[in-house]
Amino acid sequence: MKKTREINSPLEKNISEKNLNDFKTKTTNVNILLNRVKIEKKNNLKKKIIFTSIITLVLGLVITIAIV
Repeated sequence: MKKTREINSPLEKNISEKNLNDFKTKTTNVNILLNRVKIEKKNNLKKKIIFTSIITLVLGLVITIAIV
């Protein structure tokens, strides 16, 4: 049977609190990065749609002018 180790000294408690704080900070940073990736994907999609629309419009105008 394994015994759980209890934190008795103040130094060990302080180290545990630091590890917990580091973990929370890293988790927050990961969430921020994931949100940034989502925003970048949305922006890239918007740019692609605008670019495709402009190319289609220009080609349409060129074809229309060539026919007339």
